[in-house]
Amino acid sequence: MDFMFFLNAVAFGVGLAMDAFSVSMANGLNEPTMRKRKMCAIAGTFTFFQTLMPLLGYFCVHTIASLFEAFQKFIPWIALILLCFIGGKMLLEGIRNKDGDVETPAVGFSALIVQGIATSIDALSVGFTIAELSWAEAIIEALIIGAVTFVICLGGVFIGRKFGTKLANKASILGGIILIFIGIEIFVSGMIG
Repeated sequence: MDFMFFLNAVAFGVGLAMDAFSVSMANGLNEPTMRKRKMCAIAGTFTFFQTLMPLLGYFCVHTIASLFEAFQKFIPWIALILLCFIGGKMLLEGIRNKDGDVETPAVGFSALIVQGIATSIDALSVGFTIAELSWAEAIIEALIIGAVTFVICLGGVFIGRKFGTKLANKASILGGIILIFIGIEIFVSGMIG
């Protein structure tokens, strides 16, 4: 392990965390009074999945690679459906609550798990790119990706929370639109890439 190994892991972390950053920001927009504990829980959930998925991909390469290759074509569809569902739900809640009388929590536990899976499912393919590493090196790489994800997502929630205070009742609508856009972006880049 040298400097390039760590640089590569950080670059993977930044690239993989961009969708999770946007979703974290949407969650912060929807709940501008979110407490620090919940902010860390959101960032931690994305971190968990962004750390786990490359290791699952690595495991698949070394065990059931042919099945994983068949599954890979469905990744853009899964992300599109999950993020559009959650985004649509946020959008409808924002439209129904136009007056902004009641602040609804950004995301419940089950929706957060779905967001974590949807934004990290593309990280499974990182397992293919790190397949030549030893198991210990793959774990270190995944942990670096996770650490980068945590910092980026925490920043996303914080930024969203700040803007959510200024946007008041439009935050849920904007957050829903962002999630739908991310789902479409993952789908389009997955289909043409």
